[in-house]
Amino acid sequence: MHKELRKGKLVLKDGSVYEGILYGGKRNAVGEVCFTTGMSGYQETLTDPSFCGQIVVMTYPLVGNYGCNSMFNQGRKNFFQGYVIGELCSCPSNWRSEQSLGSWLEEQDLPTLTGVDTRAITRKIRDLGVMQGVIVPSDMPDAEVQALLNTPAVHNQVAAVTTPEIYTLGSGKYHIAVMDFGIKQNILNFLLCFDTRLTVFPADTPAEQVLACNPNGIFLSNGPGDPKDLVDVIENVKKMIGRRPIFGICLGHQLMALANGGDTYKMKFGHRGVNQPVKDLRSGRIYISSQNHGYAVDPASIEGKNITVTHVSMNDGTIEGLEYKDHPTFTVQYHPEACPGPGGHEYLFKHFIDLMEGR
Repeated sequence: MHKELRKGKLVLKDGSVYEGILYGGKRNAVGEVCFTTGMSGYQETLTDPSFCGQIVVMTYPLVGNYGCNSMFNQGRKNFFQGYVIGELCSCPSNWRSEQSLGSWLEEQDLPTLTGVDTRAITRKIRDLGVMQGVIVPSDMPDAEVQALLNTPAVHNQVAAVTTPEIYTLGSGKYHIAVMDFGIKQNILNFLLCFDTRLTVFPADTPAEQVLACNPNGIFLSNGPGDPKDLVDVIENVKKMIGRRPIFGICLGHQLMALANGGDTYKMKFGHRGVNQPVKDLRSGRIYISSQNHGYAVDPASIEGKNITVTHVSMNDGTIEGLEYKDHPTFTVQYHPEACPGPGGHEYLFKHFIDLMEGR
């Protein structure tokens, strides 16, 4: 592996250049550069479909110290464009480690830049906002770098991460139709803990087909990209409203707001990490949550509608939860299944069960 190491660089749209060691993939990486603040859970982050098409910077300086194990995967593969880390641990120490992170990155063909000051990159993004970037060999001519930086933005990443076919899980009492926009494995695991059976549908499945399986409830999953790209999905969601109790997480939260006449906007640098404080306005309790989103619901767009804000971010006041008074629907922007991340959010899944029971 060491013989293949070569010099590389991350170049941002504003002209900033960060040089380091490049390996893990033979292709160039082109995409939106964002950062995530988790101190652990790097494999769950690497396999989270919501990061599809992005270059992800880890703020924590050491990555890979406990190796990799397939049991931690949250998706069927890595969907990143590129990966930027301070120091890669080549000798992991953990009894469950199956392989090093370095070998895992090579298997995934993921362009990875190491030996850079990731916190300096993070400060740049916090000041200027997320921006286009590339990971390329250090000797790539400037003209070629600029051509890559001007690559048109990719849209509708959901098509790349959704399940290609319908499948079922579990054998419990409550039948839930799951709309897969890039669902994390631990969300499915959580749902199965509540005496459920799941029918998981591709993102573009017509509402009529979903309702025909006669579910007790409908779940709208997380996923990548701009929710406004999913015009057909939003129309399908409209057809499901009021037909069954609905619970949405992350992208599902945004799609439900759009389906109810709300609006979303792109955040300056988003929320990505496992230590995001959220306040439940009904109980007054503050929860520490795992989050991964670059878009949010515009509060002005739901004023005057029969929609209640149930949760807000304690960091910036953005909307983190909504409840719909005209139909049995509620959604949250953060990840209550928290993988990686803290627990304590099971009450949301229990509320979904209550709605299906008519309570």
